[in-house]
Amino acid sequence: MDGMSGVKPDQVLDGLTGLLQDAVTAADAFKSALHAKVSVLLAPDGKIDRTAFSAHQHVAHGYAWIVTYVETLRETANWATRLEADGKLGEIDALLAQILFSKYLADLVGGVPMNQGEIIRAHEFDALAEVDALFEHVAVRTLIEKGLTPDTIAAAATHLPDSLGRATVEHTGEDETMAMIRDQFRRYSDDRIVPHAHEWHLKNAYIPMDVVNEMAELGVFGLTIPEEFGGLGMGKTAMCVVSEELSRGYIGTGSLGTRSEIAAELILIGGTEAQKQKYLPAIASGEILPTAVFTEPNTGSDLGALRTRAVKDSDTYKITGNKTWITHPVRADLMTLLARTDPQTSNFSGLSMFLAEKPRGTDEIPFPADGMTGGEIEVLGYRGMKEYEIGFDEFKVPAANLLGETEGMGFKHLMATFESARIQTAARAVGVAQNAFELGLRYALDRNQFGQPIFNFPRVANKLVLMAAELVGIRQLTYFSARQKDQDKRCDLEAGMAKLLAARAAWAAADNALQIHGGNGFALEYPISRVLQDARILNIFEGAGEVQAMVIARRVISEPN
Repeated sequence: MDGMSGVKPDQVLDGLTGLLQDAVTAADAFKSALHAKVSVLLAPDGKIDRTAFSAHQHVAHGYAWIVTYVETLRETANWATRLEADGKLGEIDALLAQILFSKYLADLVGGVPMNQGEIIRAHEFDALAEVDALFEHVAVRTLIEKGLTPDTIAAAATHLPDSLGRATVEHTGEDETMAMIRDQFRRYSDDRIVPHAHEWHLKNAYIPMDVVNEMAELGVFGLTIPEEFGGLGMGKTAMCVVSEELSRGYIGTGSLGTRSEIAAELILIGGTEAQKQKYLPAIASGEILPTAVFTEPNTGSDLGALRTRAVKDSDTYKITGNKTWITHPVRADLMTLLARTDPQTSNFSGLSMFLAEKPRGTDEIPFPADGMTGGEIEVLGYRGMKEYEIGFDEFKVPAANLLGETEGMGFKHLMATFESARIQTAARAVGVAQNAFELGLRYALDRNQFGQPIFNFPRVANKLVLMAAELVGIRQLTYFSARQKDQDKRCDLEAGMAKLLAARAAWAAADNALQIHGGNGFALEYPISRVLQDARILNIFEGAGEVQAMVIARRVISEPN
């Protein structure tokens, strides 16, 4: 096993940012060629043919992955170009960018993995000539052949030990305000979360209320709530920074803010002025902890099939039905509850959203409320808040707590939150991936075999460098989505792509970091075992990977190229 001495110090390709931008142009042309072919197959009359879409899901979803790759490369190239223009593009930034490009371009040419067992390849689009043209493009071929070599990996690896204790390996390009927020929450996470997270996980214990209260004092729950309602009035970019750093410590703490984010956005979008005044300040302060109550048994992502019903009786709605996979409901004070108010419908049109108050419960008496029962769902990971099935039997909600006091708007209100929810989920995935990377790196530096740290062995360093490079890509795609949202631009496509790719990257990072740990990684006492379990949920919730790919494909195929 050869060490990594004698490395050429500078393996950055000449004119790198120009190469990256040229490669994006070539990848765009390849994507456009595939768009024409896929559209003929799936939208022959300019509209999605659902039968064809169902029959050719592999191709449709594969195209979504290719689009996601191209957008990730675009945002990575734009990031590197901005850094270079500001005189801040360091060697590690450049190396990670070119390594990511080399890897992703090679995937576009040879086959893009949609998960561990499914790969989409050019011949499945009848696009062998097009993929040959992509490979023969000068920038693409240069990056594939020279961007990721043993020497470039080794050069990048020399920078990794210095990154321990820092928030990121690369220069993220954040402004001073975002950098300060990141530093603040990284310090908080290292001090108050990291030392205890594994114990919380092993004991399946709630995140302690003193930590929840501290997070409230730091403004986590009111981060994006306007100042007039007691929040900090910041944007989704700040939300990403905070979510990433808290999730790096423990996915549970990163996810606590999600419930407040969803509830607040629902109320801001669809609530009456009285509802805003009543609930937003209390959510912002942490006085009210919300939970989202949407999913039902046997419906999953098919929200239009929801059967929980709400029947109006004078000035009260009586809610009856079953919900599942409800996160943190026992300690929650407020449920954003989706139910059917029009029994004549069997689709999205009859759904309404309720702001349903409930008392806080305990493990012994989880739901001390009339008309409400439930039981815990034991899970592999993503603990700290606990998952429950909940049954409602004429559970009473005041009519004044119908969101917007208008029936039939529930699905529209919920859809309006999907962008933010998926951006936030992508940020959590970035945090989990960063955690896996740091655990793997620290172990590789500390663990000695054959007279030297295992970090010196190329197969170990390779894994860590590739993790760091992919972190650059998913971080830039996620933060681009957040910036779009902050500028009031439509970003459902970008948010969906960020969530899709970041979830895969987090699982790969956790799996590879556990491999670096060897047998110790399989032991419950090592935190990487928790991170692996936590990472697995990311490709399921907020839209399973397959559903997310379907949504992306329908959107891009239905629009002009």
